[in-house]
Amino acid sequence: MAVTVHHVCSHLSSFHPVRTRLPTRPNSRKFNANSVRCDGSIETQRVTVKNGNDSLEICRVLNGMWQTSGGWGRIDRDDAVEAMLRYADAGLSTFDMADHYFFHREMAELLNCSFSQFTFNPIEIETKRGTQVQKLSSRPIQCVLTEDNRTVVVKNGKDSLDICRVVNGMWQTSGGWGRIVQDDAVDAMLQYADAGFTTFDMADIYGPAEDLYGIFINRVRREHPPEFLEKVKGLTKWVPPPVKMTSNYVRESINVSRKRMDVAALDMLQFHWWDYSNPGYLDALKHLTDLKEEGKIKTVALTNFDTERLQIILENEIPVVSNQVQHSIVDMRPQQKMAELCQLTGVKLITYGTVMGGLLSEKFLDTNIAIPFSAPPLNTPSLQKYKRMVDAWGGWGLFQTLLQTLKTVATKHGVSIPTVAVKYILDQPAVAGSMVGVRLGLSEHINDCNAVFSLVLDEDDVNSIREVTKKGKDLLRVIGDCGDEYRRA
Repeated sequence: MAVTVHHVCSHLSSFHPVRTRLPTRPNSRKFNANSVRCDGSIETQRVTVKNGNDSLEICRVLNGMWQTSGGWGRIDRDDAVEAMLRYADAGLSTFDMADHYFFHREMAELLNCSFSQFTFNPIEIETKRGTQVQKLSSRPIQCVLTEDNRTVVVKNGKDSLDICRVVNGMWQTSGGWGRIVQDDAVDAMLQYADAGFTTFDMADIYGPAEDLYGIFINRVRREHPPEFLEKVKGLTKWVPPPVKMTSNYVRESINVSRKRMDVAALDMLQFHWWDYSNPGYLDALKHLTDLKEEGKIKTVALTNFDTERLQIILENEIPVVSNQVQHSIVDMRPQQKMAELCQLTGVKLITYGTVMGGLLSEKFLDTNIAIPFSAPPLNTPSLQKYKRMVDAWGGWGLFQTLLQTLKTVATKHGVSIPTVAVKYILDQPAVAGSMVGVRLGLSEHINDCNAVFSLVLDEDDVNSIREVTKKGKDLLRVIGDCGDEYRRA
């Protein structure tokens, strides 16, 4: 989410890393040397682990399934299950997983339907923050890729939302990118939706964005079948001033968005908070959770929260499904702290600034921004915002080296620089979806977005990009954690 900066003071404290906690046993228990045994079978391939009357036979070489949780490449469910069957047929019939390895349980259940002799070892993790011990179970919060790789289902307990992994960002409707004509804008939204890009991101502060969505969704209701309507999702944000968060204040604010968007329930409400020194954000989120229970909101999420505050929110048992943060090849801060907590808890990242307002494109390749009229003008709020990010990261010279590297990768695969930029971030751990801004009725990039889903970046591509990015400054040190750019005095 991009917002206008309010200069407020923040009081940041250190993030307490999540650690595993080993269960303690009563001191009075006496162990018998014969009570716990590991007996090898005659074939030496299998072993029986025993404890008293309990025993389990497992293969001595276990199939580890951490690699299904993201970061090792896309997992196709059918192909993965076929591979598991091949391992089992070869005698390697023990599979190891955890409740926070998101994809494995579905595959295990498929196998268990037919093969009862397989052994599955789940792992549960406890975490400790300070002196408070709490179980952060990732099982209710999941992000499952669908078979076509275009959509993702974000789940939290009984809540779920199916979104397109490339999200249409509507900050560009708020002014500064050209005049928006209502009818042309709504026509453009229909074109994106018809092309499969059915998820739209907006905010209460993005000018007419919510109103445009309301007009658009009514046209979808009139002109498309119900099954198409089910695919369309409107994600909005609430960016309140840091005032007292009463139940009535929160309810009235959310009702405004519901009315503007002409929906009975908001698909996703992403909450922003300006000042962490004011703990009212917890009150607001609890009231939002109440509205979710009443059916006014389907899923509660965050935007621009840092890692420490995300952990506090989760410890307060507020069921957020995602955090929308700035994330690009230049700005990799979310992978330094946030992604670790997200992978542990199942909270997903929705990213914005992924193509840096258009800076990550052929348009700015081989240009010198310092020479007047030698480069395209930085004439939009997003271009100006992300040019400052380039300056903080390493300057225009290093950015040109990055663009040249991305162009080489793009040419190799027959795609554009923005397509590579989006795919690179979608492949990062914990990322569910990435925003691409839409200038509705003024320009479109449907073909580039479609190409994202067929692009596969190989090891050479990724290494060549990392060779350049490692030369840039550590933006976590320069700026701070996710969202801190909005809270610097």
